[in-house]
Amino acid sequence: MPGASLMEELRQLWRMRALLAVMTRRELAARTAGAAGGLLWLWAPPVLTVAAYFLIFDVVFGMRLGAHAPTDRVGTFLVVGVLAWSAFADATQRAMMSLVDAGGMLQKNPLPPVLFPARAALASAAVFVPLLVLLVLLYAPMHHFRLAVLGVAAMAAAQLVLGFLLGYLLAIMAAALRDVIQLVGVLLSLGVFLSPILFPLTMFPERWRPLLWLNPMTAPVLGYQSALLRGEWPPLAVWAVIGVWMLLLTLALGVAVQRSRDQLVDWL
Repeated sequence: MPGASLMEELRQLWRMRALLAVMTRRELAARTAGAAGGLLWLWAPPVLTVAAYFLIFDVVFGMRLGAHAPTDRVGTFLVVGVLAWSAFADATQRAMMSLVDAGGMLQKNPLPPVLFPARAALASAAVFVPLLVLLVLLYAPMHHFRLAVLGVAAMAAAQLVLGFLLGYLLAIMAAALRDVIQLVGVLLSLGVFLSPILFPLTMFPERWRPLLWLNPMTAPVLGYQSALLRGEWPPLAVWAVIGVWMLLLTLALGVAVQRSRDQLVDWL
């Protein structure tokens, strides 16, 4: 059964969690090797990007959204979605490349392939979760520190699982066909325009609105916006869509793991 192969890999991942933690720390250290700023360079790009959005749209231009938006301030609105999308794009791309980059190691060592996309997803989370915590501290006073703002934590955990499942699936596909890497790069560039990141959901034409749900980040972005911009727990519909995406990705990944288990190393 396809699901049996995936479950066995996940059990191996749990048994080797200590090794996974070491690999994740080394991954983060490798990204900043030789840099005097160290880990600060991991946070500088996303922090400066969202700061620029806030400065330009809220401070310089003072732009405002319509009455049906979750907040009237454009920069405040953009920061939430852009940070969530940056975390998703980083995790997806790094996880997708993880098996190709580790090809030589997998050919010499009988390590479970699942270790490498899991390492990429966790390393990305280690970079962006502190930024989400900072966002909670900045936005919580707007809602008098309602507990619903903590829905960001649950949303971040759901996004981590989504990123891992999608990244591992794409990693297997990229190992079989390198064109996947180029295609995903294009889709990630376009995906930010096909999700409620740059505009509220209510501004998108209603008859085309179902297209937004083909983007796996539409539901998480709406969840972050609900918690941070409205001070409300993400609605049930958001969790339902995330659950559907997790189920579909798990099924697809189970099939991919089963069919690639005897040829994956040869592809690499």
